[in-house]
Amino acid sequence: MAQLGNLYGVTESLPAAIPKVPYILRAPTKKSCNIICHAKKLEDSHQNTSRRSVISIASIALLSQLGTNNASLAEEENKLWLDYPYPLPGLRPAENKIYNEETGTRSFLKTGLYMANIGTKGSAYRLGKYAFDLMALGDLIGQDTLNYVRKYLRLKGTFMYYDFDKVISAAPVDDKQPLTDLANRLFNNFEKIQEAIKLKDLARTQSCYDDTTVILQEVMDRFA
Repeated sequence: MAQLGNLYGVTESLPAAIPKVPYILRAPTKKSCNIICHAKKLEDSHQNTSRRSVISIASIALLSQLGTNNASLAEEENKLWLDYPYPLPGLRPAENKIYNEETGTRSFLKTGLYMANIGTKGSAYRLGKYAFDLMALGDLIGQDTLNYVRKYLRLKGTFMYYDFDKVISAAPVDDKQPLTDLANRLFNNFEKIQEAIKLKDLARTQSCYDDTTVILQEVMDRFA
């Protein structure tokens, strides 16, 4: 080893050669880094795919359960509609004699409607309310509005027809005939209005409607 002296008289020894850094301590080359990074990405990708698969399967199972539960809830909430699907395109016959004996039905009945089962009290309440609604129909009667009058009368009249049938069926024996007579007088006048509108006879339509308002008032008084 060569001996050197510095300005202060201190002697230092220099190593003969700089030792080599062991190979295992060297930083990885760019190629090695690329391989390691690529492997890491593949591993991460595999793990993410596995996680996504698990999440997807869990989501499908959850949505399936929710769909089943929602269907059950919807069916439960609409049970009144499912249990009472009349009238449909094929009208069921009335249980009481409130139909036209010549035709076996009523000309104003509208097909394709659903009626919720609201019970006898609900039907009685609706009879009074719809009678009140039809009391205001006179303001709509005009030469250019007869078609709207016909449609409105058919809609309300169809509900009243089946509500009367339900109420009469549940009524005490002594009340059945008076209710049947009241219903027939009302529905006979509904048919007269329908016929007048079909002929586009405004004066006749107004006259038939005026006669009907008296009966509508009776219905309102009965089911107030």
